[in-house]
Amino acid sequence: MPVSRRSVLIGAGVGAGVVAAGGAASLLSDGLPADPSSLHRIASLPADDASPGWFHTSRLRQPKAPLIGDAKAPWVVVGAGFTGLAAARQLALNFPNDEIILVEAQQVGFGTSGRNAGFLIDVPHDIGAPDYIGDQTIAKHVLELNQRGQSILRDQVQEHNIVDAQLRHSGKYQAAVEDKGIAVLNAYRGGLEKLGQPCEIIEGNELRDHIGTSFYRKALYTPGTMLVQPSALVKGLADSLPANVKLYEDTPITAVDYGSKTVLHHATGRITADKLILANNAFGQYFGFLEGRMLPIFTYGSLTRPLTPAEQASIGGKEFWGVIPADPFGTTSRRTHDNRILVRNSFSFNPDGRAKPGYPEKVRAAHRLSFERRFATLKDVPFEHTWGGGLAMTRNGAGFFGELRENVYGALGCNGLGTVRGTATGTLLANLLAGKRESLTDYLLSAPKPAWNPPQPLLSIGVNFTLRKGQSDAGLEG
Repeated sequence: MPVSRRSVLIGAGVGAGVVAAGGAASLLSDGLPADPSSLHRIASLPADDASPGWFHTSRLRQPKAPLIGDAKAPWVVVGAGFTGLAAARQLALNFPNDEIILVEAQQVGFGTSGRNAGFLIDVPHDIGAPDYIGDQTIAKHVLELNQRGQSILRDQVQEHNIVDAQLRHSGKYQAAVEDKGIAVLNAYRGGLEKLGQPCEIIEGNELRDHIGTSFYRKALYTPGTMLVQPSALVKGLADSLPANVKLYEDTPITAVDYGSKTVLHHATGRITADKLILANNAFGQYFGFLEGRMLPIFTYGSLTRPLTPAEQASIGGKEFWGVIPADPFGTTSRRTHDNRILVRNSFSFNPDGRAKPGYPEKVRAAHRLSFERRFATLKDVPFEHTWGGGLAMTRNGAGFFGELRENVYGALGCNGLGTVRGTATGTLLANLLAGKRESLTDYLLSAPKPAWNPPQPLLSIGVNFTLRKGQSDAGLEG
């Protein structure tokens, strides 16, 4: 789910840092293990809640069977989200005579990649800069990276006829209720104009005619964002992989042997890889890399049943739209292709990257309040689904791209923009491994690496305090 840039921990020096200017670390660097112990046991496996709305309202598909026994391949990719699917696809195209094994701990579309709000955002947004753009050179790289991810996904949807992905060139509305939010919009508009990106301020009755609510005073509209049904999209991407990609679902990796070849252990056997690509975001730390640098933050969404024709008429507005808040702890909302309303807010720090049992039920009341504030005429419309989804955040907003150790590579730490950044970095990493290098590759290899976190328990104390304060300070935008 998209989340704006903001400090996650202030007092102890930790930030949520989805700073769009943040890139990725290059090759081996201090703090990365040069030689993990022979057998590295995976301490935490993905375990998401059972109620992701996008998954349950998208096309039912037959998941690929888990791996039984042993396998080996020149290339193994761990994680079948946006990053892993992109990496596996591009490896298959670059090495058509090689088999690529892609392993996913859960079902495709059930995990993080199918739990976001479905925004494919193009423009950068750096809250550390007065104009929310900052350094123009870095901002242009970020813009190019995001647009690359967009174009890859758009082309694949068209090529493989993934119609249920519901891809729409709808743009996005960054909307504000209070004066502080309007100040953000005005400053950001100036930054976007300096970057040469189209945008416009929409307010009052005109804004209501766009998004079906008079709750917001003003919005900054940027036309480049696309909206998708994220779970349907990743399902379609998985089902259209090249023939030399072998996908195994429900196959969590439980231990790893690092050496000249990498041996991945699973429930019934082993996978031997000449080269390993980690595309499992926050769970990369459990493979022995970037330990103490990831901040797994969960955010939560609720999805209504489809609106009736009378309910649709009561709100008006466009058929499809997406609103993100001026305040990073505010509420994201969408009207979907099948006439549902999505509400996304509330945050939790889940250090192990796993869902907290019962937490979606705890946040449903907050979703209900936010929904009814915006759509009073729909107060009797129930939510059908409430769920959580993880974000792989880092203190400084930087991700990792490149070599983790000999024959092990990663594209990790998407900082809440996994749809576009994950797609782009997965593709670029596969190209780099085929000897194809470009300016974006050089940018990613030379950009800062993820910053260290303070030790526990200071980390949890600080992050939880800042999350609570941020949600409280969001005011009416929450």
